[in-house]
Amino acid sequence: MSDHSEKFVAAIDQGTTSSRCIIFDHGGAIVAVDQREHRQIFPKPGWVEHDATEIWSKVQAVVAGALAKAGMRADQLSALGITNQRETTVLWDRATGKPVHNAIVWQDTRTSALCTELGGTDGQDRFRDRTGLPLASYFSGPKAAWLLDNVPGLRTRAERGEIAFGTIDSWLIWNLTGGTQGGVHVTDVTNAGRTMLMNLETLEWDPAILSAMRVPEAVLPEIKSSAEVYGTAVGQLAGVPVASALGDQQAAVFGQACYETGTAKNTYGTGSFLLLNTGTRPVPSKNGLITTVGYKIGGEAPVYCLEGSIAITGALVQWFRDQLGIIRSADEIEPLAASVEDNGGAYIVPAFSGLYAPYWRADARGVITGLTRYVTKAHLARAVLEATSWQTREVVDAMYQDSGVRISTLKVDGGMTGNNLLMQHQADVLDVPVIRPRVAETTCLGAAYAAGLATGVWSDLDELKAHWQRDAEWTPRMGAPERDREYRNWRKAVERSFGWQGDGEE
Repeated sequence: MSDHSEKFVAAIDQGTTSSRCIIFDHGGAIVAVDQREHRQIFPKPGWVEHDATEIWSKVQAVVAGALAKAGMRADQLSALGITNQRETTVLWDRATGKPVHNAIVWQDTRTSALCTELGGTDGQDRFRDRTGLPLASYFSGPKAAWLLDNVPGLRTRAERGEIAFGTIDSWLIWNLTGGTQGGVHVTDVTNAGRTMLMNLETLEWDPAILSAMRVPEAVLPEIKSSAEVYGTAVGQLAGVPVASALGDQQAAVFGQACYETGTAKNTYGTGSFLLLNTGTRPVPSKNGLITTVGYKIGGEAPVYCLEGSIAITGALVQWFRDQLGIIRSADEIEPLAASVEDNGGAYIVPAFSGLYAPYWRADARGVITGLTRYVTKAHLARAVLEATSWQTREVVDAMYQDSGVRISTLKVDGGMTGNNLLMQHQADVLDVPVIRPRVAETTCLGAAYAAGLATGVWSDLDELKAHWQRDAEWTPRMGAPERDREYRNWRKAVERSFGWQGDGEE
């Protein structure tokens, strides 16, 4: 153990609502964590923004906080990895280092009309064969185009090479490695693959798409693998190699040790994201899923995934708490839901910003169906939790139809996995065991693993796989007739959510 016991890797997880820094030891155990929330800015209905400068200062604060809690100096870290909320888009001035506008967040729907326009006669699938993605407001390319069109004078400056584009990984790496004083402008394949500007086969920016979206090549970062040394940090982390970047869901795939074809994980956060490893060839989806890069280690072949993105899961519990005021804290939902036997016939479809996989309906809005006077707040609490399981079930069905791969178990992570009632319902509706790992912070762990692989802290995937340990498992208890009946009711409820928002309506 002697030489290994001294090795530590830090991971920055820059998420939708907060930033965290976790320091891991060589065994993959957590040494210290620090976390800070940042503001959610809602300028108009459907618009969501973050202040990228605030995010950078919170990231610096959590790094300092984690080091202090661990009683460590930066020079004791072997590597730093980055994982980030995907698709959230920043444009900044290369000379001043200042963002030219708030970051446009992945949930933001302002580019819906632009996406429809870009689709033209081909519709949502115009770029799907090259990018693996449907044309949707979710992805970064159209967000960048919107900023170039709407911030006065920005397009000219961008074409002159004065402006840098990036998802949050690029923004952080640039700042960590020196910013205006020689910061490295890169992104990794998992983040680049979510811009809708990268070709899935070549792993390079696609010139035809760039010109269709009117995004000048001069703004783009260089695309790298997910695990290699991009540069060396300056400032508080001076000398530490910045050695990985993975979009948060791909980082969770890596941290969950889903390295074989057919392994799958679901992360329950603000939204939920189910990814299935399909191996070294991209599998095109006919059923509303996204084909995405899972990870790429240095010079090795990329590994692809099918992904089902669900916009609203944990956010539905927050809505139940903050907007309706039925519970005071998120952990109150489980006892409330458990106080009744079932949902009382009520279903909640949380299409607050449209539906993502497998429907991709921007016109959908949230509905509560099946209401009678019998239904209480406890039934609604149950319906809130069940909405997450059913949306996951729809994605798993679509994955099977696309790939022919049936998942045998589902590895789970994220905040909602602490909810036993939800996890049991998830196992029931999928009819497979649901397994939660010992280290629940799999997103950070994945970024740490990739950074450690790039810098020799760990030798290979087998060594990482040996670290993975189960903490809890839920096995199915629901009978097939009940499962099928409830699923039919759920599908009826989903149909009721369609068609509320016309094109171009604010």
